[in-house]
Amino acid sequence: MLPRHNDPILAIATAPGRGSVGIVRISGKSLAHFVAEFFARTLRPREATYLSFNDSLGQPIDQGLAIYFPAPHSFTGEDVLELQAHGGPVVLQLLLARCMEIAAQVDHKTGKPLLSALRLAEPGEFSERAFLNDKLDLAQAESIADLIEASTEAAARSASQSLTGAFSKEIHAMRDALIHLRMLVEATLDFPEEEIDFLQKADAQGQLDRLQAALRQVMTRATQGALLREGIRVVIAGQPNAGKSSLLNALAGAELAIVTPVAGTTRDKVQETIQVEGVPIHIVDTAGLRESQDTVEQIGIERAWEAITSADAVLFLHDLTRSDAADYQAADQAIEATLKQKLSHGVDVIHLWNKSDAASMANADALSDSQAIAISAKTGDGLDKLRQALLKIAGWQAPAGGVFIARERHLQALHRADAHVMEASAHIAAQAQSLDLLAEELRLAQGALGEITGEFTSDDLLGVIFSQFCIGK
Repeated sequence: MLPRHNDPILAIATAPGRGSVGIVRISGKSLAHFVAEFFARTLRPREATYLSFNDSLGQPIDQGLAIYFPAPHSFTGEDVLELQAHGGPVVLQLLLARCMEIAAQVDHKTGKPLLSALRLAEPGEFSERAFLNDKLDLAQAESIADLIEASTEAAARSASQSLTGAFSKEIHAMRDALIHLRMLVEATLDFPEEEIDFLQKADAQGQLDRLQAALRQVMTRATQGALLREGIRVVIAGQPNAGKSSLLNALAGAELAIVTPVAGTTRDKVQETIQVEGVPIHIVDTAGLRESQDTVEQIGIERAWEAITSADAVLFLHDLTRSDAADYQAADQAIEATLKQKLSHGVDVIHLWNKSDAASMANADALSDSQAIAISAKTGDGLDKLRQALLKIAGWQAPAGGVFIARERHLQALHRADAHVMEASAHIAAQAQSLDLLAEELRLAQGALGEITGEFTSDDLLGVIFSQFCIGK
């Protein structure tokens, strides 16, 4: 552990702002004397006690609940004290100050401050302590942040599963299989006269094949889980008055963007996250794309192109009622040419023909493209088809057994483990001189899996991971 991991830490554990309840949390290696000094009494472990939180003059700051969790039966594995008070910012700051004041008081038995090194916690430091004290593995600790940040019900449920250890259990099972294979290989290296027969009798190739199948299954579930966590960014683009803001409102089910018959009403980006079968879709409405002399509208159009170039998919919205107008067709073709020029390879463009409810038979030729989707933002016609198209672009396929909320580092580690297992499989049937290479590939595969749960993790990586947590967690 780094020296800072030995310091007692203190933080407000509830979100900033006013609320009915606010929590101040303290974690450290020995808080018994601190608790006795704060309340002039002892607290029964893990039992909520209603009492007064007094200042140095004995005047009440607030009244609330205090819960003392002696180590190791706490979230962090250290002594933990939680003060549950009313959720006013001033009240909570006064409690923080009182805690720091008591920490600086001299212990009459030792002649030293009660908690000389008490300091404000850094982001994620309580969860980091839980990881370092073996209360959680790293994947479980990360799922806490994922649960807090979940933007859909499906993402929250998947994060909760990971927090209970479902993802880690799969990783540990594959790690144990690798350890068993490494044991067989090491035994073969120790007794070279047995050569490959020893591995063949133990069905090492079959074990590798089953391990790789398990890896692929976990990778699929983790990839879908990463999609639940991150979602995709979709930008609505098109000429003015094509109905972009109406489409955003229809998909969101709320009047988020101003809709008027006046061209150029939308001047800046408007973003909303919707969910389709639990997958977060971050929809961005943009200014209509056209030549304009209006300075403000020009800025909006520039921002529209910036959003388009960073999108995972673009909804190119056309006005079906104007599809037979030559000038409208020319403007659409110019936008399409610019899209092809600006978009990176692999970014999908869905052509949507809006206002199908008001279009005439003369406009039907515009729908000859089998890839285009006719919709009506006004009536909702075609929106279900659009939602399914977005899921297809996202690559969403709910796998059997559910998904694991995963991060990019998890996916990279799984891919590395898979690559090492493939290399190991190539060596398994080779001559005895390849056994050292086989042993090394298995070791590297185990190391890649160990990175996910934190068995092999650098302090630098821990710093990056936990710095993304909220303070107090």
